[in-house]
Amino acid sequence: MEFKLIKTEEEYQNALKRLDKIFHARKGTPEQEELEILVMLIQKYEDEIIGNIPDPDPIEAIKFKMEQMEMTQKDLSELIGLKSRASEILSRKRPMSINIIRKISTALSIPADILIQPYKTN
Repeated sequence: MEFKLIKTEEEYQNALKRLDKIFHARKGTPEQEELEILVMLIQKYEDEIIGNIPDPDPIEAIKFKMEQMEMTQKDLSELIGLKSRASEILSRKRPMSINIIRKISTALSIPADILIQPYKTN
């Protein structure tokens, strides 16, 4: 067994493939030891590389989920309760209140910690 730090996406994908092959290794076998080391290397890569991906902009996250769910601005305004408010939020003219964040988080399945991030308003 030769192990080295995972530094590229290709190495990461290869490590995931190998992990899949040996995932059910029996205790006390060389494969089980390899599995434990491989998990640590993958975790390190994910923490350092993948973990550094910033959270999406709250408004862009809303627009993305609306597109996925085939929602219109009218649908969002019905969810929020005020037609003009949906327009103001999506055009960044008004920040979201905590009540609106809760409604959007629940209805669109967007984690609230993404929606509460600061974002630029006009």
